[in-house]
Amino acid sequence: MRALETTPETSARMSRQSSHDTGVEKALRSALHQAGLRYRVHRRPLKGVRREADIVFGPAKVAVFVDGCFWHGCPEHATWPKRNSQFWREKIEKNQARDADTDARLREAGWLAVRVWEHESAAEAAARVATVVAERRRPVKVRTGMEGLR
Repeated sequence: MRALETTPETSARMSRQSSHDTGVEKALRSALHQAGLRYRVHRRPLKGVRREADIVFGPAKVAVFVDGCFWHGCPEHATWPKRNSQFWREKIEKNQARDADTDARLREAGWLAVRVWEHESAAEAAARVATVVAERRRPVKVRTGMEGLR
């Protein structure tokens, strides 16, 4: 017989956890909007890849993921539950592996994944995202070797 992975109470509590439009996401989106940035929310940056970014800057090819400290194993705040510890360790490690795979797939397609931890200040995270988006939006100057010739 297979052991229960969680108690009914834990399962009920976890099912109430929002995966979209969390307070952290809303605060980050608000700060980005105040900075004059426009974006899409909860989109798949790559066709055929079932990974959804929380915030997407299409033309700049920047995908922002807001990661929860528990679910993604934050190096500062991660906790390992004592009950069903093997189940939870495997779950969180699978999440981390999927995150790394997502970042690699995006990079291969010319995108940049920006990861924001839920504990980060929305203002600081927005400034970091805004800087990256601005850098990726700048037109690249092509040098022809003919500059300065008349």
